[in-house]
Amino acid sequence: MSSASAPEAAEFGFFGAAVVRTARLGPTLLRITFGGEGLRGFRSGGRDQSFSLFLPHPGQDAPVLPLEAGDGWYAAWRALDPAVAAVMRSYTVRAHRPGQAEVDVDFALHGIGTEVSGPAGPAARWAAGARPGDRVVLLGPAVEDNRSVGFRPPADTEWVLLAADETALPAVGSVLESLPEGLPARVFVSVPYAADVQELAGPPGTRITWLVREAGGPGLPEAVRAADLPAGRPYAWLAGEAGAVRALRRHLVGERGADRRSVRFSGYWRRGASEEQLRAEAATGTADPTD
Repeated sequence: MSSASAPEAAEFGFFGAAVVRTARLGPTLLRITFGGEGLRGFRSGGRDQSFSLFLPHPGQDAPVLPLEAGDGWYAAWRALDPAVAAVMRSYTVRAHRPGQAEVDVDFALHGIGTEVSGPAGPAARWAAGARPGDRVVLLGPAVEDNRSVGFRPPADTEWVLLAADETALPAVGSVLESLPEGLPARVFVSVPYAADVQELAGPPGTRITWLVREAGGPGLPEAVRAADLPAGRPYAWLAGEAGAVRALRRHLVGERGADRRSVRFSGYWRRGASEEQLRAEAATGTADPTD
């Protein structure tokens, strides 16, 4: 979903919500459940369903978002004082319960608590202090079959490769739950700590390799490069830090001969760059295609 254009009425919309509860999943990840009547029209295509989340700054009781500007909301939002305008971040739906009007979102708390990979950003700080009743706005799908679902394996796919770091772990869990029996997956997930390892459910034949960085194990590209992967037609889904994603894609296409059309890749973040920088690059056409 492009954040630089107005949501199409038939596909996307703005949804007001509030924190219902929080649950710590490990040293790095925090699950926040959002709910409220404003989410009644929210729809999710499952898998790696993405959306934009608008958060308030400290001292604000709700995110400041100029929805009265209609189709011009994005330009109006960009024109606001950054210290006042809602913080916008991209996230994946971990679970959606339409009957309860609830959406689960997992936040990586980089720079907070035991996670020391860098200074905490505004979304991590907000999530760490989130309490029931805190208000947010979601810009997300109003129909299940929407452009913000990227995981779409062709009908002739014989097995699935998933490779991701902790920022894409929610999508990995949702994708695995969506796979039909008979479509096994080979999964590689890099996390900071052993306590970040989760129980994930997939179809019979699914194999999951956890790469724990505190233990000094291999990174994602190295682990996949060294792996004995299945024969047959694969569909690869790669997500996480942009540099690692680029290396993985080069390996699969250039060294293993994978069809480029069967490799879905996305740089969820880039080392040394904020999301504001990545959005600015995207707006000016200077972004790397894996970012």
